[in-house]
Amino acid sequence: MKLFGTDGVRGLAGKELSAFTAMRLAMAAGIYFRKFAKTNKILVGKDTRRSGYMIENALVSGLTAVGYNVIQIGPMPTPAIAFLTEDMRCDAGIMISASHNPYEDNGIKFFDSQGNKLNEKDEAAIEEIYFDENLLADEQKIGRDIGSSKRIDDVIGRYIVKLKNSFPTDMTLNDVRIVLDTANGAAYKVAPTVFEELGADVIVINNKPNGYNINDNCGAMHPKTLSEKVREYRADIGFAFDGDADRLVVVDEKGNQVDGDKLIGALALYLKNEGKLENSCVIATVMSNQGFEDFLKKYGIDLIRSNVGDKYVLEEMRKHQCILGGEQSGHVIFSDYAKTGDGLVTALQTIALILKSGKKASEVLNPFELYPQKLLNIKVSQKKPLDSIEGLKEKEKAIKEEGLRSLIRYSGTENKLRILLEGKNAKAIDHWMKELEKFFRKALND
Repeated sequence: MKLFGTDGVRGLAGKELSAFTAMRLAMAAGIYFRKFAKTNKILVGKDTRRSGYMIENALVSGLTAVGYNVIQIGPMPTPAIAFLTEDMRCDAGIMISASHNPYEDNGIKFFDSQGNKLNEKDEAAIEEIYFDENLLADEQKIGRDIGSSKRIDDVIGRYIVKLKNSFPTDMTLNDVRIVLDTANGAAYKVAPTVFEELGADVIVINNKPNGYNINDNCGAMHPKTLSEKVREYRADIGFAFDGDADRLVVVDEKGNQVDGDKLIGALALYLKNEGKLENSCVIATVMSNQGFEDFLKKYGIDLIRSNVGDKYVLEEMRKHQCILGGEQSGHVIFSDYAKTGDGLVTALQTIALILKSGKKASEVLNPFELYPQKLLNIKVSQKKPLDSIEGLKEKEKAIKEEGLRSLIRYSGTENKLRILLEGKNAKAIDHWMKELEKFFRKALND
């Protein structure tokens, strides 16, 4: 597809994602969702990027032009949009965010009336309408059929109640000190409120968005400051969210960052011991560590791997009826509480796990040893099909013969090639990573 990547439409705001593109995309989406319309309402939320104003207004123009009524709720986490779309009986929901990307980028994510991210078939249908000039012209409304728009500022309360209901009612956060890094993003209001209302002693950093500082040396992508603050304030734990709060990075009481696979592993064992891990299975992506899989196997838990992207994780969760899934990067899905990765739900479940154990975060969240693994991102000028690159198959064969696992793929949201190498021989990993970096820099940037 030309527009949609692994997580909606994303690009440099004002260029790849211009106001014109956003308006036209909104018209196409409105025409598509009209087929399933029940309430004639579409919800629109955003993160804290300055370009969100431009894109939001363009979306409203496009949706109202084809007859939809729009509800604008301002800055809210992506998982809140998924929840509120269903809760407020809307035909669809739209989130304006480029997640962990820098402020210059922005993106548009779509949800159906049940709060589910669209599948590739739905996205392809919207894209087909986007490029159909005649259909776009014919579907524009006139007179009383043109849609309306209104802004609602108090829906945050619905999401807060929903989050608090995901936390065990017999537990309290009294005497628990937590540091939150909201990345100057969409969780800057809701995250502190939830933890304070549950009784925690909360220290908040990076909660003053100005339109340009989202993810800027803070949040899930840059947890160093969080680690320092956890040690400085002698906190029990630290949580860092990304720009739209669907991702979480955890820092233990010693200031050490918790690996994403270890976090999911600890949560899986917790749910298993609580008798809540339906079908004794967990979904993770092809990026997850083999040590994670071996740990789960020891406790009778099956690991099923999906493609990279939380919507693919969710697809496999539905297919295998698993209630827990996630990515090494910090997207974790608890299907009992959310239909997409939700950093706040994950944080609350992590705190519940720690309180239940009676141990320190550093003990509970370090349940196994990872196999050596190395990940490299290479900026590329073109995404040449990997199977057309001469000599790559031979290198992959040689890597496998050395007992290493390799995963080479393009990013779905950026012009980057991602290389993952894993195995028990760290020296072999280093050697082959250098070889592959040299190989691809020449093959893809000539």
